[in-house]
Amino acid sequence: MTGFDPALLGPLAPLAGIWEGDQGKDVAPAADLSVESSDYRERLVLEPMNPVDNHTQWLYGLRYSTVAWRLGQADPFHEEQGYWLWDPAAAQVYRCFIVPRGVSVLAGGDVAADARQWKLSAEVGSEVFGICAQPFLSGAFRVLSYALEMDVGDGSFSYKEDTVLQIKGLSDLFHHTDENTLKRVS
Repeated sequence: MTGFDPALLGPLAPLAGIWEGDQGKDVAPAADLSVESSDYRERLVLEPMNPVDNHTQWLYGLRYSTVAWRLGQADPFHEEQGYWLWDPAAAQVYRCFIVPRGVSVLAGGDVAADARQWKLSAEVGSEVFGICAQPFLSGAFRVLSYALEMDVGDGSFSYKEDTVLQIKGLSDLFHHTDENTLKRVS
């Protein structure tokens, strides 16, 4: 992208690049619906994209893809594609992504332009920051909410995600959590 000013990315500017981390912790429902905890590694690519012109709104962002593997396994257990977007006029960050299970999320939150820590969230049924799933998942593993905490350092960042599920056949809500620390590799 010729002539793009990274400063336009606001709090997202330090994230541009290629990242890897092998300290991931995934807590998810097992096949028998018990709690399964797995260690994982992941690779994340974040590339600056051209500004988005929404009439009077301008968004600046990063296109991304991530893949995660359980430690010691060759096949990935998680992939996603999406965008991180910065709206400087509203001082908000948006993360929109889809996972190939058939779930899409648009999470957002208020974030200062120079912030190094922030929180984003989404809820099922929301018209602004929401969650949408294909029919099977909506019935068997309904995603009620998604929350993300980011902590961006120099050359590394950490995240914690909490995806709250209503699992068919279970009375208690299930907190599917993921966290990792990634380091810039390029």
